[in-house]
Amino acid sequence: MKSYDSTIAQNEANSMGKEKAKSEPKRLSRKAKDNLFGYLFISPWIIGFLGLTLGPLLFSLFASFTDYNITSRMNFIGLDNFKRMFTIDDLFKTSLWNTIYYVLFSVPLTTAGAILLAVLLNQRVKGMKFFRTVYYLPAILSGVAVYFLWMQLLSPSTGLVNTFLAWFDIEGPAWLFDPEWTKPALLLMKMWSVGGGMLLYLASLQGVSAQMYEAADLDGASSFQKFFHITLPMISPIIFFDVITSTIGSFQIFQEAYVMTENGDGGPGNSLLFYNLHMWNNAFEIFDMGYASAMAWLLFLIVMVLTVINLTLGKKWVHYEGGDNK
Repeated sequence: MKSYDSTIAQNEANSMGKEKAKSEPKRLSRKAKDNLFGYLFISPWIIGFLGLTLGPLLFSLFASFTDYNITSRMNFIGLDNFKRMFTIDDLFKTSLWNTIYYVLFSVPLTTAGAILLAVLLNQRVKGMKFFRTVYYLPAILSGVAVYFLWMQLLSPSTGLVNTFLAWFDIEGPAWLFDPEWTKPALLLMKMWSVGGGMLLYLASLQGVSAQMYEAADLDGASSFQKFFHITLPMISPIIFFDVITSTIGSFQIFQEAYVMTENGDGGPGNSLLFYNLHMWNNAFEIFDMGYASAMAWLLFLIVMVLTVINLTLGKKWVHYEGGDNK
């Protein structure tokens, strides 16, 4: 009898508990709360990305297939803007060649210069901190101010560069006034500011184990052998990163040509009419936004293809301590 009564009481208690649970609001789990707070914290970035990055990106993609020029209605014209680049616009070919020329020379020169400078500044010599600071300073200077400084330094008649060459009875070129020397002038200016890349390589070099060099010394390896068989492989991930970012940055060259040429006209003989400068002139000088958007997307495809190639080739020469190039 007692067991029967206790069973009835337990069933009534269970039913009351279920009814109470149904009446109470369902509480969020701790994981759900953490996810909610996480999305709340990153919501400013999400809003900014959707409104300031993804939105304009999609709009420019659509505009690249139209004759959009701000003042008139957008009319869909298909691939006409892309056909115009290769068949009508001669300045497009000039600007693309100028950009490719700059990329082909600036990326290897700045990468090699930064590595060699980092190796020199990695030596244990008294006062090395001072030299590291001096070589890094150009990397933090304002871009426009630096361009005006180099315009004075490269002046054919009064510039310090030609004055220095005259001490050795060398007639300096006209630099920014000579179509054959305008791009080498920009490369010289670029080499002056390799301190940013140098800092990356210097940090990487200081992470290389000294035991490897000691073992190489015991085997009788020369300085060049240690450099090519120890130093370069150990810092290859930083070289890989620098090559990719430098390639992307070099394709985006714009400020130098815009500031150092009169009204952004591309310099003498259009020798400094880089791709981005030509795209800027189409977009904001003649307001041909549709054509400029098409140029932007073509540049995106070029950079993406080169990045994929670099990522593929990097598996063959980049050494990671974890092995398997991962």
